[in-house]
Amino acid sequence: MSTTRIINHLRGRDSLAQSYYALRHGQSLANVAGVISSEPNIATVQHGLSDLGREQARAAGDAFAAEYDVESSASSGGGGNGCRGVAIFSSDFARARETASIFAKALADSGVPLYEGVGGECVVLEPRLRERHFGELDGGPADAGYRAVWDADARDADHETFGVESANSVLERTTGLIVEIDDRLSSSSSSSSSSSSSRPGGGDDDDDDDVDDDDGSRRWKCVLVAHGDVLQIAQTGFLKHSDASRHRSLQHLETATIRELTLAKDDLSD
Repeated sequence: MSTTRIINHLRGRDSLAQSYYALRHGQSLANVAGVISSEPNIATVQHGLSDLGREQARAAGDAFAAEYDVESSASSGGGGNGCRGVAIFSSDFARARETASIFAKALADSGVPLYEGVGGECVVLEPRLRERHFGELDGGPADAGYRAVWDADARDADHETFGVESANSVLERTTGLIVEIDDRLSSSSSSSSSSSSSRPGGGDDDDDDDVDDDDGSRRWKCVLVAHGDVLQIAQTGFLKHSDASRHRSLQHLETATIRELTLAKDDLSD
């Protein structure tokens, strides 16, 4: 019995319970060297952030915290239109992991409530957000390698030229993760209204007047900390494209830039 492959898991969704943001990692040592770094055995331990990259990550966190405070103030007393806090999910590659950690600290320093994953960690590491694997191009010059792959992507989003991971494979794994996150946080938000001890990101209960009134209807702001190609391709998922062939037609995501990802009502590939 044949089954139809699901490439974009978001095409079956009319809405999402949480709100989502893409955050590309700050400038990395691989960016400075102008090389592709996509091999997990190397990129999880090497090619972390440059000094500028760390500054970028902190600035991104400060800016996001300031925006969070403005929105929280505007929505206070507004019938539950605020958000529950910020949930950070990150690639486990060094450059993304470091960005997420600095970003999270900036939010925490500003008093923004953070979702806590297993073990109480405020950054949830997720391999499905890893950089697209670039096969035999890994370690080579970035500009020429990326351009060759992107040109092939536009012709066939399933291609694996040079041994690269196909764009559609990235689309499949990232949109599958987003659906999983959305369902997981929706479930935990519902249970939190009846049990403070099960609240994701919950601390002590000495000052819980606001939380006690929470009916679970407020959203988490979910920040996905990852890599250029991964986040560009994930955005085609939010646009409900049937494949990832047009990911390079979207505005380029610069290092340490945050972009809100909004689920389209219909397929916007036409």
